[in-house]
Amino acid sequence: MAKKTQSMPGFDPMAFWKDFDPAKMMGDMQAPGIDVQSIVQFQQRNLEALAAANRTAFEGAQAVMARQAEILREAMEEMRGAVESMSTKNLPEDVVVQQTDMMKQSFEKTVSNMRELSEMMAKSNTQAVDEVNRRIGESLEELKSNIKKAKG
Repeated sequence: MAKKTQSMPGFDPMAFWKDFDPAKMMGDMQAPGIDVQSIVQFQQRNLEALAAANRTAFEGAQAVMARQAEILREAMEEMRGAVESMSTKNLPEDVVVQQTDMMKQSFEKTVSNMRELSEMMAKSNTQAVDEVNRRIGESLEELKSNIKKAKG
């Protein structure tokens, strides 16, 4: 059984963080030549870009999962059709030929589906990375601009 830890009466360890404002803290430091507000906005835009990249990656993963479910439904339907098409009236040699053809078609479709899913994932990942790369470029330009302002 887990032992419950006792805290000091009236002490809330999270109280500090409830009112913590990094912009105010940085503003109170009054570093010469540094625009604290622009730094805070700069970091906020970085976080927004990361959130957008995560959304893109998540939406891509959802699309891949939806396609996988669709592929599974199609495979089940094809399997049902294949079982129905197998007739007990056929000669054993004919059944072997039919099964071989179905296996070949199934293999080719599986490879095609794997390629499609791989391309979907690559596209989603590329879009997410492009969002982060775009923001990195913007961040570097903003940093350069802030440095120039501080100098001049």
